[in-house]
Amino acid sequence: MNVIKAKIGNYRFRILALLLFATTINYFDRSIIGVMAPTLQKLFNWSNNDYANILISFQAAYAIGMLTMGGIIDRLGTKIGYTVSIGIWSAFGMLHALVTPAFSIIGFSLARFGLGFGEAGNFPAAIKTVAEWFPKKERAYATGIFNAATSLGAIAAPFVVGWIVEEDGTNWQIPFLITGALSTIWIIIWLSTYKKPEVHPKVSPEELAHINSDSEVETDTVKIPWIKIIKKRQAWAFAIAKTTDAVWWFYLFWGAKFLSDTFDLKLKDIGLPFFIMYFMADIGSIFGGYLSGYFINKGWSINKSRKVTLLLCALLILPVSYVAFAENKWVAVFLIGIGAAGHQAWSANIFTLVPDVFPKKAIATIIGLGGMVGAVASIISNKILGSLLDNADNTAYFWAFLVAGSCYLVVLGFIQLLMPSMTPLNDDLQEIR
Repeated sequence: MNVIKAKIGNYRFRILALLLFATTINYFDRSIIGVMAPTLQKLFNWSNNDYANILISFQAAYAIGMLTMGGIIDRLGTKIGYTVSIGIWSAFGMLHALVTPAFSIIGFSLARFGLGFGEAGNFPAAIKTVAEWFPKKERAYATGIFNAATSLGAIAAPFVVGWIVEEDGTNWQIPFLITGALSTIWIIIWLSTYKKPEVHPKVSPEELAHINSDSEVETDTVKIPWIKIIKKRQAWAFAIAKTTDAVWWFYLFWGAKFLSDTFDLKLKDIGLPFFIMYFMADIGSIFGGYLSGYFINKGWSINKSRKVTLLLCALLILPVSYVAFAENKWVAVFLIGIGAAGHQAWSANIFTLVPDVFPKKAIATIIGLGGMVGAVASIISNKILGSLLDNADNTAYFWAFLVAGSCYLVVLGFIQLLMPSMTPLNDDLQEIR
């Protein structure tokens, strides 16, 4: 007698599509300034240190936002918390367009500060949503898919900017206004669509059983105190893993400047190199998420699956150390693309370390802690790089790419020291045996 297997259903992937859309908007917003950096520097007469300080205002707010927005999202819930986050970042993103030349540095710094605070809520909300809607064996893959949107936003930015903005800076305000309309559409769809899977009328019993097949439904939503979280070495393992965010932001905010400074690349010509780099990053994000899930389905433990994948990512990234020696721009673009692909594969897997180990009600808070550490690492690196470039230090990009290529292996060593077994924790943050 043949047994007909019940269809699981796939409504969770509609929710994932909304995460993809939101993250695309998020990274389009934050990428615009990096694409226009050479043009804006000439238009407003910024030094490299001025530009670094504007970036630092974003990252300082991002660090503060990561500490606060994660807790807000855990308290308000994913639906409202995510709405608040995208509303804040969209408003401040559009405020860039009101900045005048006389107050360009302080104006951009204030606008970037608000943008950074709002954008800090994206990943805590998105990772919490994935934990609510996907079983553990699918989380890295789901994270890889929506995390690929970071590259979609970065790909879209140079094409939109190159199409609208002239080399002399004419129309520079328009790209900052575009995301306001996109964000409004997203909020309307999100508020009308999102509910937790256990109460969502369009989720079948079979799909709900699949979602909860290797985890429990969250019933106790009382927030875990910060003091209990920061005492856990597992939380700091994730936080240290997120120091590699500084590498991604280096590509995002300084990539166009590096290509312009080294190969005299113009604003209208930046689209294709960015497309290549971030298309490779998209492939890395999706494949990296798929790979650890593949290992899990082959019978490997979650601990072994995640860490072997992270090791492969770290090894893939090593050639980035040679970018500064490249004499051909396409060689440089390809090497950066390899690094971006490896980073996104890495990122898809380190994000899943949190729901793999911690209860759902603590996820956004811990993602926020890690994001804060990543932002601080980026603040330090941006300040150093901006100062070196202003002092005409020819080794600045050499050191930047050397660190970008080699730091992942070091960080993975710390992850293993702090979290050797990845044993899940219960609601009291005690290991489940």
